Amino acid sequence: MAIGFSVEEGVAVITLNRPEARNAIDGATALELAEAVRRINADDAIRCAVITGAGGHFCAGMDLKAFLRGETVRVPGQGFAGIAQAELAKPFVAAVEGYALAGGFEIVLACDLVVAASTARFGLSEVKRGLVPNAGGLVRLPRQLPVKLASELVLTGEIVEAGRLAEAGLVNRLVPEGGALAEAMRLAGLIAANGPLAVAISRRVLKESLEWPEAELFERQNAITAPVFTSEDAREGAAAFVEKRKPVWKGR
Repeated sequence: MAIGFSVEEGVAVITLNRPEARNAIDGATALELAEAVRRINADDAIRCAVITGAGGHFCAGMDLKAFLRGETVRVPGQGFAGIAQAELAKPFVAAVEGYALAGGFEIVLACDLVVAASTARFGLSEVKRGLVPNAGGLVRLPRQLPVKLASELVLTGEIVEAGRLAEAGLVNRLVPEGGALAEAMRLAGLIAANGPLAVAISRRVLKESLEWPEAELFERQNAITAPVFTSEDAREGAAAFVEKRKPVWKGR
């Protein structure tokens, strides 16, 4: 299997498992990852997902040998690696050790949160191979980093340290080498413990509101969030607080 998949206490863990190729994406990996995304989207028991890589690296991007063999690493409707353009119905946390390069970095950009080892390295190296980072690098990076820094990464193709991206706000947690997965699981557990309807609606507004006119921000927000306040989960959350117990969420 090109990926590992497990679920623990509402958190799905996807492990890119081609360590001999620094977890580069070939055709089989793309198909398996696409199926994992669909499984996460469809399973109400899964509240959050973590994606990481085996063997000390996250992902070196597209497998260039597979590219030369003519393998397809883009899945219809889900894009590069089956995830770059997919609808991710649950929050995703990237746990990055080692290299996250080219398409590997673009997988990171598709995630909601990023945990990286201090020794991790990121780069959009496509221009060095006569290619372009069109699996999210060109359109997501300037939305997640200052434009000048995004331009530097895209146009030079150079590799940068995780610390620099943490300072710029792209990395949520910087941890010692070997600690990325544990911290990502901790963050995912915090998310999974919350009301699933509230998380989903909050996440939707966070994403969609970036494109809303300022004069319409609250009107649009209120239209989307109003059902949360009359939901069963809202009453359960309040009751659990009053009764000093853990809430039992229904997602409605």
